[in-house]
Amino acid sequence: MTVLTGPVDAVATAGRPRMTRWVVRLHRPAVFAWAGLFVVVAGLLIALAGPWADAAAQGWRHYDACDFDRPCSYDQTAILRYKSWYNYTTFALNVLPFLVAAWAGAALTGRELESGTAGLAWTQGTSPARWLAVRLAVPALALTAGTSLLCWLHHRAWAAGRGRIDTAKTWYDAGTFHANGPTTVALTLAGLAAGALAGLLLRRALPALVLGAVFMSGVWGTTQQLLPHLWPAVTRTAAKQQQLDLGAGLGVDHGMLTSTGGHLPMPSCDSEAACDAAYAKAAGFYNTYHPYSHYWPLQLTTSALLLAVTGLLALACFRVLRRQVS
Repeated sequence: MTVLTGPVDAVATAGRPRMTRWVVRLHRPAVFAWAGLFVVVAGLLIALAGPWADAAAQGWRHYDACDFDRPCSYDQTAILRYKSWYNYTTFALNVLPFLVAAWAGAALTGRELESGTAGLAWTQGTSPARWLAVRLAVPALALTAGTSLLCWLHHRAWAAGRGRIDTAKTWYDAGTFHANGPTTVALTLAGLAAGALAGLLLRRALPALVLGAVFMSGVWGTTQQLLPHLWPAVTRTAAKQQQLDLGAGLGVDHGMLTSTGGHLPMPSCDSEAACDAAYAKAAGFYNTYHPYSHYWPLQLTTSALLLAVTGLLALACFRVLRRQVS
């Protein structure tokens, strides 16, 4: 009895690490692509946070000091280099959740179900639940670690230009806001779960690729709509003469104030007379917005919401798989 139990226990114990290694080997092209993207973007962000930001800041100082009545020299190349590569790296981080969703749908689950390799694994002592758990956990760990570091580097690159480079993005610019903080990590994990769910539902690689990206588009759009309302905003009011003192930040609402304190939208008029009549109803103006001090509350509440959505999507993956194999 002891002779039979020993090998079985050894196989069971050795099965866990072999399965993780098998997932990494099976998706080796994706591993190399992620490693290459990480190295390139990280290198660019380090340059943006250091010498490229310093050169661009010096170029803007020279430009701002120019008297254009006479020849003026400033480093336009440095200014454009910082601006261009900052936009490219910001775009790369913002598009990452969509790429992950498409890959997860096409390769992580869809292709294995379509080709039958998943069913073969289930006959070799691996339960469907464990098969799915490993395929979600392994990329989730790699994506969380890598994306977190890239977002930290991006925040450093943005901070290096803040107040020094005239074309630096505001903190509430949509692309910069997400690339600067944990919301991109949460969006990437949501993309992983959404893509995996698409692959389980369709069981075919190419249709699941499209559906995964569509799922992620829905998550992204909903996030953008809800984000300004996830934390109490600040409202500032001013008389007509003080309209420029209403503050700036992530906008929630703005318009005109009546004499009774009511809110009216800003008028859209096609003639001077119509505009005069519309503005005559206003006793002042109001602006509801999030100042920079709300940056981290908005980041954390949005990330918490996205992680909850990710958990629901992952739960849906297991329920769909259980229904398919039962």
